Amino acid sequence: MQMMQILLISYYGMDLLFFCWISTCFNSYDLEYCESCRYSQAGTPVVKVASSYNADAHTFSLKFSQEVSPTPGQPVKEPMFIPVALGLLDSSGKDMPLSSLYHDGKLQSIASNNQPVYTTILRVTKKEEEFVFSDIPEQPVPSLLRGYSAPIRLQSDLSDSDLFFLLAHDSDEFNRWEAGQVLARKLMLSLVADFQQKKPLILNPNFVHGLRSILCNASLDKEFIAQAITLPGEGEIMDMMEVADPDAVHAVRSFIRKQLASELKAEFMSTVENNKSTEQYVFNHPSMARRALKNIAVAYLASLEEQELIELALHEYKTATNMTDQFASLAALAQNPGKTRDEVLADFYAKWQHDYLVVTKWFALQASSNIPGNVENVRKLVNHPAFDLRNPNKAYSLIGRFCASPVNFHAKDGSGYQFLGDMVVQIDKINPQVASRIVSAFSRWRRYDETRQKLAKAQLEMIMSTNGLSENVFEIASKSLAA
Repeated sequence: MQMMQILLISYYGMDLLFFCWISTCFNSYDLEYCESCRYSQAGTPVVKVASSYNADAHTFSLKFSQEVSPTPGQPVKEPMFIPVALGLLDSSGKDMPLSSLYHDGKLQSIASNNQPVYTTILRVTKKEEEFVFSDIPEQPVPSLLRGYSAPIRLQSDLSDSDLFFLLAHDSDEFNRWEAGQVLARKLMLSLVADFQQKKPLILNPNFVHGLRSILCNASLDKEFIAQAITLPGEGEIMDMMEVADPDAVHAVRSFIRKQLASELKAEFMSTVENNKSTEQYVFNHPSMARRALKNIAVAYLASLEEQELIELALHEYKTATNMTDQFASLAALAQNPGKTRDEVLADFYAKWQHDYLVVTKWFALQASSNIPGNVENVRKLVNHPAFDLRNPNKAYSLIGRFCASPVNFHAKDGSGYQFLGDMVVQIDKINPQVASRIVSAFSRWRRYDETRQKLAKAQLEMIMSTNGLSENVFEIASKSLAA
C-alpha cells in the first residue's frame, strides 16, 4: 500500500486498515489473539524499543516493552498483539539482507524460499520481549514500523543523526516521512523554547539539507515529496506542550517556513517550473502528485512576501486550468495581507459566486487565515450576502474554521474567544446542534496560560448565563467549565 493511502486511512479508519492488514499477513491464531486484546480493551499501546549491536557476535538486538494506560473500568491491561514490520539499513543506506533471528531462546529462519528478506514482521505479544538478529556485519540503523504496520505510539532510541539518515535513505516511504516529521516536531519544540526565552531563532542546517535531498530526488514519488516537505501543524505542536503557547508556535512555524523558502528558493522555483501544465485536468496519480508538489512549492515561495514571488503565485492563479491549482494559489496569496490578497479573493468570488460548494470553501479559506487580526475580517464576512448563519455548512466553514487558526482564535486580547462566544449565542437560537458543536472549541481552555484561561472561561460563563440557552449547548459548555 502506498504511503498516501496509509496516511489517509490513518485519519479515516486506522482500526479497519489494521485488521485488514493483519488478516492478510497472519494466521487465525494471530487474528483471534489480536481481536481478543485490541477490541476488548480501550487505549493505544505505547511501545518502547531499545537497540544494541554486538560487534563480536555480529548480532543486533531489539528489546520491546509495551504498556497501555488504565482507563475507566479497565485498570489493568493485557499485552496486545503488535505486528512490527522492520528493516535494517547499513552504513550506505541500503537494506541489509535478513535471514535468521533468536526469539524465545530459539534460532528462527526468516528467509523466504531460502533467500534473505529485507523487511520482516515481528510479532510482539508480551509486555517485554527481545528479538536478536544474527549475521549482521555492521551496526545498522533500524527502520521500525514500516508501512505503519500497527496503530501504536512508538518511542525508540533513534538519535537525530539516525533520523536524518532514515530521512535520506529509508526505502520505506512511510518511515522516511515519519523520520522527517519527528525531526520537525523536535526542532519546532526546541525553537519554541528559544522563542519563549527571547533567544535568536536558528534553523538547523541538517534539517534544511534533509529536505533539500528529498526535494531534489527525481526518483521519489512527487506526492511523497509534497508530504515530506510539509511541516507539522501548529495544533499538533501545541498538543505536545505542557502549556500551549499559540503565539510562540505560530512564530516558530512561520520562521521555519520562511527560512526553508529562502534557503531552498532556487529548488522551489525549479519545482514550480518543472511541474507546470497547460493540459486539461486529469484525475490520476501522476497528475495529482505533480499538482500537489507544485502547489506546496508556490505556498513556500509566497510566504517570503517578495513582489517577484507574489507575482509568481498570482500568475499561477490566473493561468490555472483547474480548481485544485487555482484554489491552491489563492490560498498561498491569502496568507499575505494587502491589496493583492483583497483583489484575488474578490476575483475568485466573482467567478464562482453561483457555486455553493466553492463559495463555502472560499469562506473557510479566509476564516482559517493566519493574517494578523483576522477576527475583524471574519466578523465582516458574517454579514456577507452569500453567508447564511442558518445554514450549518456555512456556519462550520466560517466560524468553525476560524477556530482552526490558533494564533487568531487564541489571540491574547481575547477577541477570538469573544467572537466565538457571540456566535454561539446567536446560532443557539437558530440551530442548537450546530451551536453545541461550535462551542466545543472551548473544551480545552485549561491547556493555555492563565490569561487565556480567564478570557475563555469568561465567555463560557457568559454563554451559560444566557436566557433560553438550549440543553445541547448547556451540556457542552458546562462540561467544558467543569473539566
